[in-house]
Amino acid sequence: MQEDLSKLIGQFREDFMKGSLSEEEVLKQPDEQFSRWMHEAIESKVMEVQAFNLCTVSSDNKPSNRIVYLREFGNNLFYFYTNFESRKAINIQQNNNVSACFFYPELERQIRIEGKVFQAEEQKSNAYFDKRPRESQIGAWSSPQSKKINSRQVLEQSLQEHTKKFNNQSVNRPPFWGGYVIKANYYEFWQGRKSRLHDRICYELINNNWTIYRIAP
Repeated sequence: MQEDLSKLIGQFREDFMKGSLSEEEVLKQPDEQFSRWMHEAIESKVMEVQAFNLCTVSSDNKPSNRIVYLREFGNNLFYFYTNFESRKAINIQQNNNVSACFFYPELERQIRIEGKVFQAEEQKSNAYFDKRPRESQIGAWSSPQSKKINSRQVLEQSLQEHTKKFNNQSVNRPPFWGGYVIKANYYEFWQGRKSRLHDRICYELINNNWTIYRIAP
């Protein structure tokens, strides 16, 4: 079974024909180019446009990645929310250099972003938490994210206890849960092209100015 599947995926081939990208057509500011592609992805009904792969690195240089949701962006700042005691948060405490990758297969595009990440302002975290569904608010209290647990029952029991605790009252944000903001210093906009000769247009922040250049596929 495994050998057959391995052979099968090795045979997959797809040429990319849906678009092109040049230095002349991209916008001068990378956050505006990001907004353009995000808008086009939404207009094209790409699923989970807000999802991105976040890569962190631990103090012993071990990378770790996972899918998280973008919740706000602008001015080269990208916000996401999580448990401050999670594996990603511990990695961030040790090394705040991160990378993010958005993938839009329907448009044959991906966007890579690199930068430094910091905890978001408490006001941001409180405002976002207050907008979450009540079940998600209680869930944030109930899960010791990334910690070993003995069974699913541990989570369900914790959920029951916290549901009872917050019965008939609002749910405040846990002190161990909140936002992070990535401050971007590098972008790559990747557009799939025929024969694997893809377009890759990059923005790099050098001396507080964005430099635009192309790299080979």
